[in-house]
Amino acid sequence: MKMRGDRWKWTLGTALLVSAALTGVPTRMQAQEKQHVVSLDDLNKDAAQRAETRRADEASVRELVSSEAGQTALQAVKVDYQKVDKAIGQLSDADLAKIAARSRQAESDFAAGGFKSTLIIVIILIVVLIVVLSLVF
Repeated sequence: MKMRGDRWKWTLGTALLVSAALTGVPTRMQAQEKQHVVSLDDLNKDAAQRAETRRADEASVRELVSSEAGQTALQAVKVDYQKVDKAIGQLSDADLAKIAARSRQAESDFAAGGFKSTLIIVIILIVVLIVVLSLVF
């Protein structure tokens, strides 16, 4: 009788394992066949685009600050260019984007015939903003 009970338990256990394995296979196969919501290529492209945007924003601000008017503004507020350059790299993406937009606007205003003194004032404000933001954060 004990032999028959052991055989029954073994048969039942084997049947449960087989049924569990068979029901789990389609689920795993279906999960592998589904595509992710965002592909790895899309994530890589997005990261590369953000990095390129940041580089362009940094270049725009550095170009304005290193210009003749920018150097005049830095001398007026007695701030070293190296300190401003380092602070530009420490800005958040959002702050850098705002400052870069202001830098581009100042450059286009000056190219359109804006006053040099107005440009210097804008640069001074941008420099002060950069330094303050880098110190706060």
